[in-house]
Amino acid sequence: MANGVGGAVVPTGAQQSASTKHGVILLLAAIMPPMAIISLVPVLPLLLQEFSAVKGSEFLVPIAMTVPALCVALFSPVAGWISDSVGRKNFLLLALLVYAAIGVLPYFLTDLMQIIWARVGLGVAEAVIMTLASALIGDYFKGKERERWIGLQFATVSLSAIVLIALGGILGEVLGSRGPFLLYLLALPVALLVAVVLFEPNQASHEDTQSDAALPLGKIFPLLLTTLFVGIAFYTVIVNLGAILGLSADVSPGQIGAIGAGSNLGVAVGTLLFRRFPGASGAMLVLVGLSLSSLGYFGAGFSASLWITAGSIVIACLGFGVLLPTMLTWMLQVLPINVRGRGTGLWTGVFFFGQFVAPILTAALQSQLGGLAMVLMLFGALCAAGVVLASLQLKGSAALLSQ
Repeated sequence: MANGVGGAVVPTGAQQSASTKHGVILLLAAIMPPMAIISLVPVLPLLLQEFSAVKGSEFLVPIAMTVPALCVALFSPVAGWISDSVGRKNFLLLALLVYAAIGVLPYFLTDLMQIIWARVGLGVAEAVIMTLASALIGDYFKGKERERWIGLQFATVSLSAIVLIALGGILGEVLGSRGPFLLYLLALPVALLVAVVLFEPNQASHEDTQSDAALPLGKIFPLLLTTLFVGIAFYTVIVNLGAILGLSADVSPGQIGAIGAGSNLGVAVGTLLFRRFPGASGAMLVLVGLSLSSLGYFGAGFSASLWITAGSIVIACLGFGVLLPTMLTWMLQVLPINVRGRGTGLWTGVFFFGQFVAPILTAALQSQLGGLAMVLMLFGALCAAGVVLASLQLKGSAALLSQ
């Protein structure tokens, strides 16, 4: 027997059907991990000022903001492995409750190291939430429906960033540097929806019949390497947005915020473009995404105009909007259900490791190459090389998207 909606019992031979409400709840859950960093962006200067007397605060405060991403990178594979063994729904529910409890804790803490340790706990909960939200989309849906919900997942996260930054700023204005930490309580109503509406996928009657299949490492390793590159390239633009814009003109915080919103819209539009290629292979979609990203990188690297730079960044983000759902869809397509948690956990971990390492790699490359513009040129060239490699794989490659 298996648990169904609201704890109802579903016979082992029956697979409950997922619908729009299940997809929407998983989209809401997927917003929680990015919120951990995005919501704090407006109060970072306030936190730096508050803890200025603490030795090393100029490094420790940014670490407090970004350490959840490292935890997601490290713990997502473990979270996926556990979910394959114990199930997904209740594990997701527990992670959302922990996320809310630990996430709000820094609102009451005054010690910087205690805040950092709380953020580490938050990152572990994020690893579970992000991995299981993606894995459950793979479990619940197939074909065009799966492609649609994966695209919506990335679009929702990108668009929510605009709202979350605004909410973080408002709470920072009203309640001070700790105000945005209250946003993490939004995980509680999402947890309630998970408990009442979601159901545990029934492996015995699922589309995948390989209940004892092993993790297909040969198939997923190239996808993981590509995802790592996409993650680094994507967050190189996002993290260094102000500096990239500053190459062509002096920019105000307001201009950076507006162009940042435009880049997030670019990602969202790219995820919608992703589904406009019915019957396309994974290689074709990677070719399209990397072509746009390469064009955007070269445009930003060569530009001497703020608006050309801004337009180039949006074009690059259009490409990333195509690439991200492509890579996750490809992963879910090749993963049998009994190892889908592990495979999705690896994908999530690799992507978030790209987020963590991007600013470190950019700083190292700047010193070696002679400036940020040269780093942009390098990434443009690497994306172009990826286009060539993808074009070599076009012949005979199987369709990724449903007709």
